[in-house]
Amino acid sequence: MKPKLHVYLKKYKENIEYLTHLTKMYGLSVMLVSKVFCADERLIEVVNKTDVDMIADSKISNLEKIQTSKPKVLLRIPQKTEALDVVKYAEISLNSEIEVIKELNEKARCLFKKHKIILMFDLGDLREGIYYTFDYIPIVKDILALEHIELYGIGTNLTCYGGVIPSTETLHKLKDIKDKIEQTFSIKLELISGGNSSALPMLFKEELPNFINNLRIGEAFVLGRETAYGTAIPNMHEDAFVLEAEIIELKDKPSYPEGELGMDAFGQKVSFIDQGMITRAILGIGRQEVDCKHLIPPSDCEILGCSSDHLILSVPKDKYHIGDSIMFKLTYGGLLSLMTSPYMRREYHE
Repeated sequence: MKPKLHVYLKKYKENIEYLTHLTKMYGLSVMLVSKVFCADERLIEVVNKTDVDMIADSKISNLEKIQTSKPKVLLRIPQKTEALDVVKYAEISLNSEIEVIKELNEKARCLFKKHKIILMFDLGDLREGIYYTFDYIPIVKDILALEHIELYGIGTNLTCYGGVIPSTETLHKLKDIKDKIEQTFSIKLELISGGNSSALPMLFKEELPNFINNLRIGEAFVLGRETAYGTAIPNMHEDAFVLEAEIIELKDKPSYPEGELGMDAFGQKVSFIDQGMITRAILGIGRQEVDCKHLIPPSDCEILGCSSDHLILSVPKDKYHIGDSIMFKLTYGGLLSLMTSPYMRREYHE
């Protein structure tokens, strides 16, 4: 059996509906992030039946194929060389470079369009955005002078790179930026995007500052977890996406290798704990599909490691047989790999 990713459409829809209803109770609009499932057509059909406000993706090719009446957002800041496609296939894009924004303006002029941008600010996580202590007023002035660009709002990203957890103190740096821009230019910014699924703990505790009116949510919808602490969200499904893989070898073997130890196939020095003889199951999947550190096994199994095409587990003696399947829940990185892999088969369940 080829490894299989089970996709439970009803559970995914229920996750979206529950969390979207909650966010809207607090006056927040929602960008649903589709990049983790590569804008899969069946899942976009589900999204289209929900009340999410926008669909966001980091790949232009994904935005091009998405069929929806909802505004499409380019989530990753654009490359200058793809400006024409950005304007063609996205109504909104996240930006940080004035040179790229000017190129977007030129392409929008050629297409007789007005393109909305969200100007990104780095509040310390050190991924994209203008660093918050720098003088951003001249950049905003240049943006406002562009005829085919609309400064739709400002945003920030936390947790994804530096692991900075959203806090009232951190997010108020964004409020200072908002206030300064609005006062300097006598404008009202329509959208203040305060981050991703890592901002949800603040929302649940009613600590999210009320000047924030938008969140960009991906992981919480697909896996039912917030990303600041990896905690399951009550009333949401963690198993809307589940991996099934088959046992291809099942033998009792020592838990510690015999002989001099060097590096594994990936150039890493592997450490082992001697537990004596154990029952080891090898499954027909490996790093070509997904790194085993992104798999969550059943509670009675332990992942020992993986090579490019083998996944090795310690399993209870006499419980499993050759040809049996083992089911795994996933991390965000695991789902991203499996949805991207050409070796994975998807099975959809209504």
